[in-house]
Formats: sequence, C-alpha cells, structure tokens
Amino acid sequence: SVSILIFNTSRQCFVVVKQFRPAVYMCEVERHHPQIFQNQDKESSPSLENPLPAAVGVTYELCAGIVDKPGLSLEEIACEEVLEECGYRVSSADLRRITSYRSGVGVTGSRQTLFYAEVNDQMRTTGGGGQPAEGELIEVVEIPLGESMKFAYDETFPKTMGVIFSFMWFHNNIAPKLPKK
Repeated sequence: SVSILIFNTSRQCFVVVKQFRPAVYMCEVERHHPQIFQNQDKESSPSLENPLPAAVGVTYELCAGIVDKPGLSLEEIACEEVLEECGYRVSSADLRRITSYRSGVGVTGSRQTLFYAEVNDQMRTTGGGGQPAEGELIEVVEIPLGESMKFAYDETFPKTMGVIFSFMWFHNNIAPKLPKK
C-alpha cells in the first residue's frame, strides 16, 4: 500500500482523512460489551440491545490506498489516492518518498510506502471523499500545523501510527526550513 502525508502550504495545515473502520468498531464493541463474544455458539450472530454509535469506529488517517493497479508505479497510485480521497491534483514530481515499513504486521504483514506531498489551494480540484461505489465514505480534515503535535499525542482522537510518525517526521525535517513568521 501507499500513504501520503499532505501539507497544504496555503493554509499551513495537514490534510488527513477520517473514515469508519469496521475492525476498530468491533474492537470497541468487545471492549465495552465483552460478554457479547463469550460463549457464543457458531450458529448465531452476536447482537446488542444498545449498539455503540458508529463514531467509535472512525479513525483519523493519512491519505492511503492499496497497490492494486498493475502497470502503475507507487507514485502514480499515490497521486490517484490524493485526488480521490482529498481532492488535490498532484504529479509524481510533487511527491517525496519518506520511507517504507511493514503495516498490519499482526494480520497481513504488508509493506507500505510513505510519501510526502505539498499542496496549495489552487491544486484542489474536487472535494475528495473517496469512491462511494467502492464503499469509501471519507471526510477530509485539516489539522493546523501549530496544533499538529498536540493532536498527535491526544489520545481522544483515534488515529493511526502513520499520522503520529509522519507529523513527527515533518516537524524534524520540514518545519525547521519553513519561513519564520
């Protein structure tokens, strides 16, 4: 897969996405209602009288996507994801490769390549939001640069490690070179 840390230079903010993740939701159901998964026979499905709100399954994430288009480079796939999910048109030349790492090590062990892209308001061509036909329902969220590290460490915002790592990478590698106000 690929993921992209997007920084909007016009607004001095990070562009991330929020989306519902069924696995996160089910983890919260199990945490709040452990009895639902105990002593269940395999013929019946567990049900709750008072289900949790869907919001407990929503996470903040980097723009990302799986590598499932033969013939396209990682950079080309990353550019497509930025447009589909966040609405910004970027080219492969606009991307900077940060690193690759293993993600989902407990489940898939897949490799993810992380890119960095700077965008500005003129590069936004759509509202983003993903591909509803593919089951994507994505909200584009802007995190102001000045609040980003507080956001990264605030446990009340459910986020992926990619968000935390990439914000730290930015503050160590890009922020020192930004013009001072």
